[in-house]
Amino acid sequence: MRDAENIRKVEQTGIDWMGFIFYPKSSRNITEKPQYLPTSQRRIGLFVNEPIETIKDKVFEYELDGIQLHGQESPQFCVELSRTIGKAMFEQLGYPKPIFLIKAFNISDASDFEKVSEYDGTCQYYLFDTKSDKVGGSGKTWDWSLLEHYKGYAPFLLSGGIGPEHLESVKQLKHPRLIGIDLNSRFEITPAMKDSELIGKFVQELR
Repeated sequence: MRDAENIRKVEQTGIDWMGFIFYPKSSRNITEKPQYLPTSQRRIGLFVNEPIETIKDKVFEYELDGIQLHGQESPQFCVELSRTIGKAMFEQLGYPKPIFLIKAFNISDASDFEKVSEYDGTCQYYLFDTKSDKVGGSGKTWDWSLLEHYKGYAPFLLSGGIGPEHLESVKQLKHPRLIGIDLNSRFEITPAMKDSELIGKFVQELR
């Protein structure tokens, strides 16, 4: 999201979180801070292999609530990032405002969940996406039946080419750790410009 008016419209759809992409190679990358940022949703910043200091600066500039990591960030990096952000929050605000981490994983078979377990205790949430050579999403779905192989405790978001046509399939998912659905390219008019009416209808029918 980067257009102020589009942000306002999507804010009214009933979504819980809104994402802002800070990845120069993405067609949705933000180069200038929007004139308006949501006040009703949690703001999530998406980063790919960025230094901790860069992420920290964006956390303060955009008053982010969450950080989504889409690169090859290690478990140790996640721990150090949390410590650095927490310390900076305390020094600048006088209290450690909780900033949660979401680590994204590309899934194509059951063995991919073995790597996920290495991050136990380092992130508050996971995001499971379609495996692709393209960072930031392929617009394609994956075999959701593989979710039965996820035995971890961290809640997760489901991502990967989810569109309006997947509504009934999403409703049938009953995994106890599934807490949300990532809506992106299939709900766009152009990159970073969302179809607020389509999102609103999907969210209403899903709930």
